[in-house]
Amino acid sequence: MERRKFLKYATLAGSGLAFASCTQGRTSNSQSEVSPSASPVAIAEPLKVGFVYLGPVGDFGWTYSHDLGRREMEANLQDKVKTTFVENVNEGADAERVIRQLALDGNKLIFTTSFGYMNPTIKVAKDFPNIFFEHCTGYKRAANVGTYLGRFEETRYLTGMIAGKMTKSNTIGFIGAYPIPEVIRGIGAFAQGLRATNPQAKVRVLWVQSWYDPAKEREAAQALVNLGADVLSQHTDSASAVQLAEEKGIYAFGYNTDMSKFGAKAHLTSAINKWGKFYTDRALAAINGTWKSQEVWDGIGQGMVDLSSMSQVIPGDVQQLVNAKREELIRGIAHPFDGPVKDQKGVVRVPKGKVLDDKGQLAMDWYVEGIEGSIPQEKS
Repeated sequence: MERRKFLKYATLAGSGLAFASCTQGRTSNSQSEVSPSASPVAIAEPLKVGFVYLGPVGDFGWTYSHDLGRREMEANLQDKVKTTFVENVNEGADAERVIRQLALDGNKLIFTTSFGYMNPTIKVAKDFPNIFFEHCTGYKRAANVGTYLGRFEETRYLTGMIAGKMTKSNTIGFIGAYPIPEVIRGIGAFAQGLRATNPQAKVRVLWVQSWYDPAKEREAAQALVNLGADVLSQHTDSASAVQLAEEKGIYAFGYNTDMSKFGAKAHLTSAINKWGKFYTDRALAAINGTWKSQEVWDGIGQGMVDLSSMSQVIPGDVQQLVNAKREELIRGIAHPFDGPVKDQKGVVRVPKGKVLDDKGQLAMDWYVEGIEGSIPQEKS
């Protein structure tokens, strides 16, 4: 399975889907726990921590963001931890082999950062009950396996607000990886923010069927420019869209990490993932003997996602507007899918006074109003 594809199966997992149990509504940052049947003992220093990465550390996207988190954890804990990572690990047989080897090598805390690692993580964890495992984006947990995910939709909404104020053509181009709920939800949140500041603007989406393919991402960016887009966004891992925007004299948003260095004039801000605090906290819990299996789905308020610095080309009043909404998201008095929310056909999916709850977000398979085109069937 491809990275983070668990969202495709959200409606199939039923009561077994851990995220569906999140508290619904504005205050839905859940951290439920699984109590181990036999609590693993506290770890002696230094704690050996292993990381399994799907892509190359140099992708400047998803994998790079996790490695920044690993390095931040090292800087915070110094000689209390010793880390190692394995990059470019496919989601087939290699995943189990690599995870198992990290366990055999004495790592007492292992982070597996791709959805396709879920079943291998669970399998290896059964054989090593005194090792802690943290799986990013999955829904299967055990006494020694926790899960974690960021509320990417919050930063998507904020970048959409900026796009609405910066576009002149009223056409925004969005490069999507795979048409799964996680990506669809992000595009939807972006469109919600866009139309909050510019109801006339629209989003055009092109799908590249890849998480990381700089050439395909560049081709999609060029095609969107040809369709009239003067602002580009993405749910892919390379900086190709930002680089093309710089060449074309238009604007773009980065994703996963701060991509400003790839387009000094084009880059407006990046929707960034911040894993360092989470990695530090979980390592400390392992060291102190307080680690418990948890489901974590955190947003800006918990420091797991945010915006990078906004470009000075964004007018001051727009920056103030965005910062005010950011504060509302942190306080829980705003939500990316505050009702009323309509779909493309004008059908109200979320009534006024309600929000799209966590279960609905995790199974999202429809475009909100303002997004053009249709959602293609996902390629396996």
